[in-house]
Amino acid sequence: MLEPLRQGLPPLDPATVSNAASCALPPRYEAVREARRFTRGTLDQWQMGDRFDDVCLVVSELVTNALRHGLPPMSGLVQDPPVRLHLMRWTERLVCAVRDPSHDTPVARDSDDFSAESGRGLFLVDSFADSWGWHPLAGTLSGKVVWALFQVPPVPPAPGNASTR
Repeated sequence: MLEPLRQGLPPLDPATVSNAASCALPPRYEAVREARRFTRGTLDQWQMGDRFDDVCLVVSELVTNALRHGLPPMSGLVQDPPVRLHLMRWTERLVCAVRDPSHDTPVARDSDDFSAESGRGLFLVDSFADSWGWHPLAGTLSGKVVWALFQVPPVPPAPGNASTR
């Protein structure tokens, strides 16, 4: 999972991954609420609750896009679960990645109508995340991963591991 994801990201040393979590999401729009709940719990556990609003907005948009544009007709899903959310914390970076079975390139729409109720998802992702991109999956998984990267403060040292003077 990480190898295709790393291809378009700034250099990330796998040895510096401090936390990772993922959840399977059902192919229905209630999954967006489940993704927000999962993100809230994970960020709270990682003591990053102060980043919840921005990260949650981006996660909501990525999951909505995966459900709306990344799923084949319900006649037969390519893989089970069809959509999966991954949250990964590096020393100073947080990556939100959503996997779906589609091979279609995510396309940001040009829209001058900011009152429209849809069509601004990737614009919002681009506005709130430090960077974003996508990559096709390789190996036994079919589809793509759309990711968003956030710069975050360094992980504080664990209690008892701080240097003393």
